[in-house]
Amino acid sequence: MRIVTNEKLIKRNARIGQVTSLAALAILGAGMYITFTTPDKVAYSMGALIIGFFLSQVGIYFGNRWGRRPRPDEVLDRNLKGLGREYTIYHYVTPVSHLLLGPAGLWTLTPYYQAGTITYQKGRWRVKGGGFAQSYLRLFGQENLGRPDLEAEAGVERLNRYLRRQLPEGAELPEIKTALLFTNPKAELKIEAAPLPSLTPKDLKDFLREQAKGKPIETPTLELMRKTLPQAEKGK
Repeated sequence: MRIVTNEKLIKRNARIGQVTSLAALAILGAGMYITFTTPDKVAYSMGALIIGFFLSQVGIYFGNRWGRRPRPDEVLDRNLKGLGREYTIYHYVTPVSHLLLGPAGLWTLTPYYQAGTITYQKGRWRVKGGGFAQSYLRLFGQENLGRPDLEAEAGVERLNRYLRRQLPEGAELPEIKTALLFTNPKAELKIEAAPLPSLTPKDLKDFLREQAKGKPIETPTLELMRKTLPQAEKGK
């Protein structure tokens, strides 16, 4: 499998997560110090606590997505290894974070790190369990599942606009499909009739092979997309 990864973006965002987390700790510490040493300066302590809390949320956001190992791109690369050189995966080089091109078609792969039981019932996605840490993160909005179907739709629209700008006029644009990937080892999927394929990483390779057998992308379209998208930097 060919891999194209924006390493500079990954390093930059991981650094942002580290710096903002350290800054948050320093500012929160300063706020606590002001609270206990000069209680009459309530405005200063409250301002420091608010700023520190905001920066901590930024740090958690960037840390979860760019600093936690294995990162989503690493999970995908590992689980797709051996898929074949006719496939190329693009990490952070198009309007969607992870894009896969190959005989199975053009797929946006959207990872989620929720732990616990993932369900889809009556048009709603839910996460139950996962332990105290996951409950804390969901409480503060960092690990909410939200509406994956709407997020996927927005990603497909962005990618459509991007590809239409890149492709020659009149060129056929293939259907863009989306799969949701729940990458946390503690995730348990109990999903019925979801609008999008919802998988764990270990199931992804077999899923794509089945898709390639059922309705493969036409070879001229596949070759055109390979030339249009960023070129591979390394292969596996």
